[in-house]
Amino acid sequence: MIFRNYQLEWNVLQPDITRFQHVSLSHKVTHINCFSIIQKRLYSGLNLLLKTRAQVPIMIIKSPESDAYLTFFESILSSMNEANKKKETKLYGGRYEIAEGIIHWYPAQNIQDNFASDGNVYHAGWIENQDLLGCVRFYQSKISLSPGLVHRANGGVLILPIRTLLAQPLIWLRLKKIITCKQFEWCSNDEKKPLPLDIPPMPIYLRLLLVGECDILEEFQNLEPELSSISIYGEFEDKIQIVNDLTLMNWKVWVQNIANSFQCTNLDTTFWPVLMHEGVRWTGDQASLPLDLEWIRNQIQGAILHSQEEIISGETLQKALNERAWREGFLSEQILNHIEQEQIHIDTLGSVIGQINALSVLRFPGHPSAFGEPVRISCVVHFGDGELSDVERKVALGGNIHSKSLIIIQSWLMSVLQLNQPMPFSASLVFEQSYTEVDGDSASLAALCALISALSLKPINQKIAVTGSLDQFGHVQSVGGINEKIEGFFRICNKRTLSGNQGVIIPSSNIQNLALHKDVIHAVKNNQFYIWAVSNVEEALFLLTEIAWKNKDTPSLFNFITNRILKLTTQDSQKRIGPLHWLRFLK
Repeated sequence: MIFRNYQLEWNVLQPDITRFQHVSLSHKVTHINCFSIIQKRLYSGLNLLLKTRAQVPIMIIKSPESDAYLTFFESILSSMNEANKKKETKLYGGRYEIAEGIIHWYPAQNIQDNFASDGNVYHAGWIENQDLLGCVRFYQSKISLSPGLVHRANGGVLILPIRTLLAQPLIWLRLKKIITCKQFEWCSNDEKKPLPLDIPPMPIYLRLLLVGECDILEEFQNLEPELSSISIYGEFEDKIQIVNDLTLMNWKVWVQNIANSFQCTNLDTTFWPVLMHEGVRWTGDQASLPLDLEWIRNQIQGAILHSQEEIISGETLQKALNERAWREGFLSEQILNHIEQEQIHIDTLGSVIGQINALSVLRFPGHPSAFGEPVRISCVVHFGDGELSDVERKVALGGNIHSKSLIIIQSWLMSVLQLNQPMPFSASLVFEQSYTEVDGDSASLAALCALISALSLKPINQKIAVTGSLDQFGHVQSVGGINEKIEGFFRICNKRTLSGNQGVIIPSSNIQNLALHKDVIHAVKNNQFYIWAVSNVEEALFLLTEIAWKNKDTPSLFNFITNRILKLTTQDSQKRIGPLHWLRFLK
């Protein structure tokens, strides 16, 4: 084939897992040791939090706020706290006693005292006032005091989601005062009714660990800029770079420790390649694997449900993945049916001037997964003042990034054509049958190819779909969702029967992100489907039109466009009257 230069072999379409087959879990590593190796930065921050003598000991972690993460941080900090403690147990807090209508507070003598604490770690996903701060109860003229979470965590660490605190600002203000003043003062839960008698305050030394995602961290920073600036900052790293056997061993230990929490200790050797392949799809990088607790738990839980034995095999995990894809595949199947019924028009045969199949990723609100779908982009050219008309933008269906990409297209074309005057053609670009907002720049390569096809009057091969972003120099840049995009076009071609000359053009920089479904790999291996990687727009144009962009010896797209412009400007100049018509020429 003439496209052989850019064609990818089947073995680069998935991570090379075979090179790690010899790596096994030969020795047991404790949970805390594994954490200190894999999450070095976060471990250092947590260790600093436990040892700090700062006036306001607070740490902020960028992390999901789910109970899985809160429990995980509590487990890690508890292990670290125990390792840091001396042999003797230090007591914090104390006890309250009521005698003759007067409440007295005494330092703790033993752990049985009602407000005594030995400095442990606690977490809560949601808190009410009395859960966090305790409460004063009255019953039959008697008063009793109940401790809250701040009392039980006295001397230790309290872990809370930031979103929970911001949803209850009064509780946050009281908690902030406790941490900064290192003293707990009793208040009435009813603002209209004061406490019936004075209750002595008690000393509290509390370390606070706040957990939140990026958006809530920004909100907290805006609300508490001074507190944020003096807090220890850490991030939970959700993926690990696999650079050698040791890093893969550490990742396997990480996964095994999570599996142990489900009492699932037997992971077969065939389990790991399947999990690694799916993990690369999640991270979008062949050289990295996920550390995300919830993602790993979901894979293990799904495999357990499909396993009839105690050992979890790769076949079991693959069965769970296939069933999940089928369960979540109704929407993508409906779109595929619409294309088959020609309710959505997508050509996969023949050649058309000014029309191209671009690739997109669809994400529906509430749907758990994204899937790929081809989008038909069309371009028409007519006599005009050189304007590139973005129809999506004009009807308020184009986002800012989309508009930026089209401006880059126009800039590149004018620069390469080297015109000393506005182009005598105007063009109109449309994302056909698009009824929602279009944004992103992953279709900019496809849009430019459609524009050049319309200008040069040379058809584009409709058997090939295109994805890729462009810069002002014509370099093709990587895009997201590359696996879903390729698989989306493959499903349509496969549904219509593979002709043996269909395929997808992707950016060269996206090769490291490939982890395609086995059906696609099988088709590529048998020369039924092709994937080409390009690094610049000239390579993509040659693959789509079989005509070079620039060539001195043979006709080229550049020559077709410039000759068409020259012909039109010459005809136009002959109609003009005046001595300056000779100034209209091409460099």
